[in-house]
Amino acid sequence: MVYFAALALALGPVARGAAAQGAGSQATAGGQAASRGLTRVVVSGDAVVRAEPDTAVLTLAVVTQNANASEAQAENASRTEAVVRAVRAAAGEGAEVRTSGYSLQPQYVYKEGAPPTITSYVARNAVTVTIGDLTRVGRVIDAASGAGANSVDGLAFTLRRDEQARERALAEATREAAAKARVIAQTLGGRVVRVVEVQEAGTYRPPVPVHTAEFGRASATAQASADTPVESGTLEIRAEVQLVAEVEVRE
Repeated sequence: MVYFAALALALGPVARGAAAQGAGSQATAGGQAASRGLTRVVVSGDAVVRAEPDTAVLTLAVVTQNANASEAQAENASRTEAVVRAVRAAAGEGAEVRTSGYSLQPQYVYKEGAPPTITSYVARNAVTVTIGDLTRVGRVIDAASGAGANSVDGLAFTLRRDEQARERALAEATREAAAKARVIAQTLGGRVVRVVEVQEAGTYRPPVPVHTAEFGRASATAQASADTPVESGTLEIRAEVQLVAEVEVRE
């Protein structure tokens, strides 16, 4: 009994020292954990990808004017029918031809002290052509002009099959956002722990417009055989994402 009591007395300081050292280690680990914290950063990324258009949208019109409304309409109908036939032949298979607008408007003369007087009527029939073969655009314009169209209301190029371009733009925008989050974390002396949320802000594919033009039947037929030159250029596909990342930082 005396032996065991002495042994306990001898080991008592050692056990207390070990316990104190363990408590000190726990306090140090707790202090290190407390010196680092988590926060969230919100970043955005955007990207632009260029792609060649695959579709042209051309709007032509036949405009006629006559003192008699019925005659203005009749002349317009005859010329528009000829334009549609010519456009279909020049655009080839797969092209879409549709009427996109029609109007018949009286033209007035205004004199002081007198009511407005109708002098004539203007009939207008617009036809929109959607063409997949871009090499035929100039040919379609020339054919329409030769058949009686006397106004080009608009020409734009777009991209119907845009999946690959949109995916490329979205991937680049996402990489840019992730890189921004890493830079912020490293600047704060930490690291990105995880991505909490990613939202696509949207993709934008603006068409390439071409200025409208007025032309007459005689001037078009006078120009010999070359098709009207048309350059489609390239389109810009834009994508933007917003990313929320959880970042571990040093406090």
